[in-house]
Amino acid sequence: MQKTIRIGTRESKLALWQANKVRKELAELGYESILVPIKSTGDIVLDKPLYELGITGIFTKNLDIAMLNGDIDIAVHSMKDVPTALPEGIVQAAVLKRGNYNDVLVLKGTEEFFGEKEGMIATGSLRRRAMWLNRYPTHKVAGLRGNVNTRLQKLQDNPWQGAIFAKAGLERIKVLPKNYTNLYWMTPAPAQGAMVVVGLQDDLFCLQAIEKLNHAPSQICTQIERDFLRTLEGGCTAPIGALAKIEGDTIQFVGSLFSLDGTKKVAIEKTISLHLASTAGEAIAKELLQRGADVLLKEIKERMNL
Repeated sequence: MQKTIRIGTRESKLALWQANKVRKELAELGYESILVPIKSTGDIVLDKPLYELGITGIFTKNLDIAMLNGDIDIAVHSMKDVPTALPEGIVQAAVLKRGNYNDVLVLKGTEEFFGEKEGMIATGSLRRRAMWLNRYPTHKVAGLRGNVNTRLQKLQDNPWQGAIFAKAGLERIKVLPKNYTNLYWMTPAPAQGAMVVVGLQDDLFCLQAIEKLNHAPSQICTQIERDFLRTLEGGCTAPIGALAKIEGDTIQFVGSLFSLDGTKKVAIEKTISLHLASTAGEAIAKELLQRGADVLLKEIKERMNL
C-alpha cells in the first residue's frame, strides 16, 4: 500500500495555499497526502525585525526539526525564506513553476509623495528598505512584520503612505488591492516568487514523487540567484537582490548589493550561456566582490555588530 505523504507547512494563509497547491499536484499524479501545520519562530516573534533575531531559517527551522524527527515527510516553503545551506539530511526535491517575482507598493493614497521630500513607507525587509532609500533618500521607512493579511491591516492602521509586498503572495491568496504600483526598478530577493519542496535525502519514495513537480527553468534560475546570494553572504544578512531569466540559450542576470541606509550600491548585469548555469551564480558574485562588494559587506557586518 502506497504511503500518505505528510506535507509540513506554516499556518499562515499564504503558506497553506502553497502547501495545498503541492497537495493538489501530487493528487493529480496519484499520490495521497495530508497537511501538517507547524508554527515557525518567524510567525511567533513579530516584535523584532528578522535580521535582529539572529536565527538562520527563521521560517523554516521548526519544519526542518519536524522532518528530522519524523513528524512530516516533506515541507513546502517560499524559496526566498530558505537558507542557502540546508540542514544535513534534508535536500531540495523540487522547485515549482515560479510566480511573479516583482515587488509592489500597496498605497493608501496616491503616488504624489514619491516626488516629495517627506514620505514614509513600511517594510520588514533590509533589501526593500535599502533600495527604497537609495531611490528616495529623504523618505523614512518603518518596520513591518507579520503574515500578508496582518501587514495589510497594519498599513491601514498606521500613518504610512504605502507598504512593500511581494506581488506573488498577494496574488496567490487573492488580496492584491486595486491601489498599488509595480516596483519594476526594485531587484527582487533571490528566488522571490518561487516555491520549493524539501524532503529527507533517504526518503526515496517522497523524493521521486516530488521530483515530478519540478519546473526546470525555475530551478535553474533560482539556483543561480541562490548561489549568488550564498557566495556574497558569508554569514551576513545584507540587502541583496538577484534575478536570472532564461532567454533562448542565454541567461540574463542582474544582481545588486546595497548599504543598510541605501547610500551605497554595487550592481552587476551579465549575459551567460545557458550551459554555464551551474557555476554562474558563484562566478558573478566573485566578480561583484572584486568590484567593491567585499568592502561594502565588511561595512554592513560592522554596522550590524556581526
